[in-house]
Amino acid sequence: MDVMGDMATLFETGRFVQPTGQEESRDEAAEAAEEARRRLAAEAGDIEAMSVLGAMLLRRGDLDGAEPHLRAATAAGDRAAANNLGVLLHQRGYPDEAAGWWRIAAVAGSAAAAHALGRHYRERGDEPAAEYWLRQSAEQGHVLGAYALADLLEHRGDTEAEKWMRAAAERGHREGAYRLARALDRRASAAGDTDGDNGVVCGAGGGGGGGGAAGAAEEAEQWYRQAAARGHRRAALYLGAILERRGELKEAGRWYLTSAKDGEARAACALGFLLRDAGDEESAAVWWLRAAQEGDGNAANALGALHAERGQTQTAERWYRAAMDAGDVNGAYNLGLLCAEQGRTAQAEQWYRRAAYAGHREAANALAILLLQGGDETGAEPWFSKAAEAGSVDAAFNLGILYAGRGEEEAALRWYERAAAAGHTEAALQVGIARLREGDEQEAERHLRCAAGGGSAEAAYRLATVLDARQPAGAGPELGEPVHRRTECEEWYERAASQGHRRAQVRVGMLAAARGDVVEAARWYREAAEAGSRNGAFNLGLLLAREGSEPEAVMWWKRAADDGHGRAALRLALVYARRGELVEGQRWADLAVSLGPAEVAERAARLRDALREELSA
Repeated sequence: MDVMGDMATLFETGRFVQPTGQEESRDEAAEAAEEARRRLAAEAGDIEAMSVLGAMLLRRGDLDGAEPHLRAATAAGDRAAANNLGVLLHQRGYPDEAAGWWRIAAVAGSAAAAHALGRHYRERGDEPAAEYWLRQSAEQGHVLGAYALADLLEHRGDTEAEKWMRAAAERGHREGAYRLARALDRRASAAGDTDGDNGVVCGAGGGGGGGGAAGAAEEAEQWYRQAAARGHRRAALYLGAILERRGELKEAGRWYLTSAKDGEARAACALGFLLRDAGDEESAAVWWLRAAQEGDGNAANALGALHAERGQTQTAERWYRAAMDAGDVNGAYNLGLLCAEQGRTAQAEQWYRRAAYAGHREAANALAILLLQGGDETGAEPWFSKAAEAGSVDAAFNLGILYAGRGEEEAALRWYERAAAAGHTEAALQVGIARLREGDEQEAERHLRCAAGGGSAEAAYRLATVLDARQPAGAGPELGEPVHRRTECEEWYERAASQGHRRAQVRVGMLAAARGDVVEAARWYREAAEAGSRNGAFNLGLLLAREGSEPEAVMWWKRAADDGHGRAALRLALVYARRGELVEGQRWADLAVSLGPAEVAERAARLRDALREELSA
């Protein structure tokens, strides 16, 4: 048979007959009438009717009824019938005979048959033959041929795969659209634009039309959207993640819901988190439960955390175990946290170890802390190291503390610097302090600014002292100049003071007193004093004494002196001496001598001796 006709092409869309939704909804009576009409025409020798009738019966699963009509039409040169005869024989379990008919139809120009033949050869492991026939199908515009060729080329790592995947996607193949989006997403991820294959897509995607990573991300989003619109549940999941990252939560939730209803557990889990963040904890729990029951470990962990917050520890433990059984190592870590909160140290260590051995870096850090608390520094150190090397910022900081405690300052500083570079506030403070000790003020300032910006009150105070030390000796304001202009160092002092830093509060009080703002000064001195600052108590006493409130001043000086403030003790000695209470004055003078500093001790000694002479006179 040299030339085959192209009369009936009803099922030239694939190797296996799959009715569309439109065909499924066709009125049964009309379909029966159509079949009867085709049957009459076939009995009268109409080749096209034979081919179409055979295809109709094949679609219905009536292989015995379809075969004679398809063979007759094939013998008469109908290539669609040859293709469908191949489908029928393949379904009967005769793949080699099916391939023979597909070859005949493909040689005659049937793109569907070329696709089926290519799939046949690929299943047999003959990739060169598979590529040849799939390429024939794809080049004729057959969407399944383009997709199958792309799949084969992608498997081999051939860069031409994207071209054919794009061709399949552009012709409406939803899996092709999804896989093209994933390829573009991975490209953007490699350039740092997205989180790639971890299930969270950030950014928008683009291949052919866009430039670089941003273009790939923009185009990826477009193809996710097309695949999702055609009912691809994973595409809907990734599209939801993109929209969530962008803050378009309402639309993200809609796509998560679509995907979750189609059975995508990860989408149900993501929808749960979205609902929880919106304040609807009960609805979140419903979706987490659905996802967890389908084997999603992240959802099981979320349910565990939810029940733990409610104090339902047994239920929480059950869900954490379910997460662990689903292969989520966070389940073991969370079990460790739960046990640690309950004081079940041995069990906590067991679960931390399990998670840490599985590569969970925060579990390794938690295990090291647990061992350190138990006095096992030798056992703790390697776990801190493993966690830090795996990227745990807290573990790097903890290693710094460990080495500093041993006096290994150089090693401690290395780990502090590593943690600081990753944004750890307290580590940046420690690096700043170390650089100050070394005299590297510029580097110290840089790290102190980082730590202060991260919320460290101590760093804000130390940064203020560095800036304060640079200020020239105060000169009076020039004519027409404001009496006081707030400096940067004052701003940092005030930030530290507002965070409860006692020395900063005293310093802000002193600055206020210097500009004559007694009320502001008293407020900061009082805050520091009430928080336990002896300098704050002493300065508050001075301020009150100047304002004529000596009884209250005495109260604050006593508090300061009892906390070891020598100047406060001397002030008290002077007060009692002036009042004529010589014994009490001598007692406070004795205390001032013992507390110092040197100039205070010298004055207090003279006062004490004078009081003794008065008492012995």
